Amino acid sequence: MLFLYTVLVVCGAVLLIAGIVEQRRHFANLDRIPTRVLVNGIRGKSSITRLCAGALRGGRLTTVAKTTGTAARFIHPDATEEPVYRKFGIANVVEQIGIVRRAATYRPDALVIECMAVMPALQEINQSKLIRSTIGVLCNVREDHLAEMGPTLDDVARSLSRSMPVDGICVTAEKDRFGILQEEAEARNCRLVYADPDTVSDEELRGFSWFTFKENVAIALTVAELLGVDRRTALQGMYDAPPDPGVLSVERYRTPEGKRLRFANVFAANDPESTLMNINQLLDLGAIHRPLHVVVNCRPDRVERNGQMGELIPELDPEQVFVIGHPAKSAIDAIPAAFRDRAVDLGGDRRDPEEFMGQLLDRLGPDSSLVAIGNIHGQGELLLEHLARLAPDEGPADHTGGITTPHDGTTPLYTPHLAPDQRRPQAREEWHTLGEQHR
Repeated sequence: MLFLYTVLVVCGAVLLIAGIVEQRRHFANLDRIPTRVLVNGIRGKSSITRLCAGALRGGRLTTVAKTTGTAARFIHPDATEEPVYRKFGIANVVEQIGIVRRAATYRPDALVIECMAVMPALQEINQSKLIRSTIGVLCNVREDHLAEMGPTLDDVARSLSRSMPVDGICVTAEKDRFGILQEEAEARNCRLVYADPDTVSDEELRGFSWFTFKENVAIALTVAELLGVDRRTALQGMYDAPPDPGVLSVERYRTPEGKRLRFANVFAANDPESTLMNINQLLDLGAIHRPLHVVVNCRPDRVERNGQMGELIPELDPEQVFVIGHPAKSAIDAIPAAFRDRAVDLGGDRRDPEEFMGQLLDRLGPDSSLVAIGNIHGQGELLLEHLARLAPDEGPADHTGGITTPHDGTTPLYTPHLAPDQRRPQAREEWHTLGEQHR
């Protein structure tokens, strides 16, 4: 028995020493990177990470970046990138240690890294032990991950604040809960800086070849300014930065029957507020148009989110709502009764994709727009795969990235038809009026 206790004590001591050595080595790697930017929030983290890195590269700062969103990427100082290898495909915050080690080999001026923790305690560990950011970014507070950070949005704001750097700077575009963030920042002796989206002009947004929001650009410009990069240089760096694979996008297709289809992949914005904001922007730009159709992908482990997508239907006022995935009933039952007759149940976790895609395309008109919302995994991935097989709809390209955008010069671009926090019934009435105008 004494022998076993001795072995246990020796093994414990070895592990303790190894842990101390690893921690000291990690902190030494962090010290080789003078500026560390940790991007946290609910929506847009990957895009903001890329925008910040692009802005700093534009200012000739050697910058390494790492995203975690739709597809985790390690971005080298020359903007080339590669996937982040994960054993068994499982994400773990410990991978940040390896990312910091790789980044330190470049002796960079800055590291811009996306927070990959959801649990509040892990967010604090990610900041205090793994990244030790000098500049924090808390992009927004939205209705998601409520089970881990909620139940209220105020709770989410306080949970996200755990990633604020002590004695550092935090940049945010969150307006509604700025007061809560200010309280949390003061408790950490952190200077909270508001990145005002209104300072970004429509003309500046038109320089991007993909869709982004003023909030994201304002945050990146603020971070660049803090590091001494002027506005014009930072913007050019952002224009040149490659977009995230999960960036808001619209593709144009031709079906075998000759129908024209504009398809918007809005899966990445999988909370109600972000989903509505994204679709509003696409409608304002003319990137999608009415008649509008919506496809909701359901997942059995996201039943609450399925219902949230169903509740959005009155605000979107589509011609039809195609529900795929499982359980489809979780989304259909959440659609208000007045709109439920527009729902088409194509769901089922074992449904053949050729079958449900055939039915979906058959129900579309000669020139339609289709918006995909909910969660991408499962049949959402099959939907994208089958749409990608359709012939492209060739047409004149413009600054929106290959999308013909009719604009009369009177309606301001990038201004949502409807504020995302506006609720029924006023919201529903305005959308009905707008729908008639589009028709």
